[in-house]
Amino acid sequence: MRNYIIKRILLSILILFCVTFIIYAVLRCLPASYVETMAMQLSAAPGAKPYDEWIAQLNASYGLDKGIIAGWLTWLQDFATGHFGDSWKFTVPVIEKFNDVIWLSFVMGAIALVLELLIAIPLGIIAATKQYSRADYAITAGALIGISLPPFFFATLLKLVFAVKLQWFDVSGLVGRNFAQLDSLGQFMDKANHLFLPIVTLVITSIGALMRYTRTNMLEVLNADYIRTARAKGLSESKVIYKHAFRNTLIPLVTIIGGSLPGLFTGALITETLFSIPGMGWTSYQAMVIGDIPFSMFYMTFIAVLTLLSNLLTDIVYAVVDPRVRIA
Repeated sequence: MRNYIIKRILLSILILFCVTFIIYAVLRCLPASYVETMAMQLSAAPGAKPYDEWIAQLNASYGLDKGIIAGWLTWLQDFATGHFGDSWKFTVPVIEKFNDVIWLSFVMGAIALVLELLIAIPLGIIAATKQYSRADYAITAGALIGISLPPFFFATLLKLVFAVKLQWFDVSGLVGRNFAQLDSLGQFMDKANHLFLPIVTLVITSIGALMRYTRTNMLEVLNADYIRTARAKGLSESKVIYKHAFRNTLIPLVTIIGGSLPGLFTGALITETLFSIPGMGWTSYQAMVIGDIPFSMFYMTFIAVLTLLSNLLTDIVYAVVDPRVRIA
């Protein structure tokens, strides 16, 4: 196991180098550019230098006058030494802005993931154990609806019904107008009121795939020979399902759950943008729109690191979930 982990870590580092180079090259080729926007604004001032001169000066200031490979190596050196630069969009150090917004996205993602697991897995098991029943058809239909709903459509529908028509929740934002005048409990409830619809959007649009996945794998396991043997021995149905069948269903579920872990920290870009929630997703969108290379590079590199770590942890958890799995 130790040798396997060391090999995977070394391979992950190599993959990370390749990923960061691709990200940097793509960002350098984006049509949106903070430098071009600033050069246009500065050249429009009375008596200012021409646009081309401002472009050259700003490119030299930010190291964009170098080639893509040279620029990437410079960024890589700074990144390795902990110098992440300043955000062009927010005019503060990247790590400071990152720390300000990451925990809001983490709280939203964690709550949504817990609710998704608590709802989707039991419903998937019920659908599998009661195959072709009314409960199975209802759960399958609900799962297909959840899979088919685009987040932007469902979020807009929730806002129209519950924020505009019923006026139970605010349309957007994290806090209300009177937030500063509320006590601690009132401020907590105000934020909870604003986060309710975004979290519901994340849960409903994600729950369908996990329900279907759980049902499919449970059906496959329930039809296995050792399950029929367990039933023939006279074991109770609950013990057959939850001790024998569900344990073997956990292996594919670990893959799905492990793959969703990066989303706890990286935010839900579409949902946060639609509800104007100043989390990681909304902030990264604002940065990428204007071509904020320092913040965008840090954000996407952070996603890549989390993804590689989650894949490694998923493989290790396999051996914990199923004793039959051993890595030589």
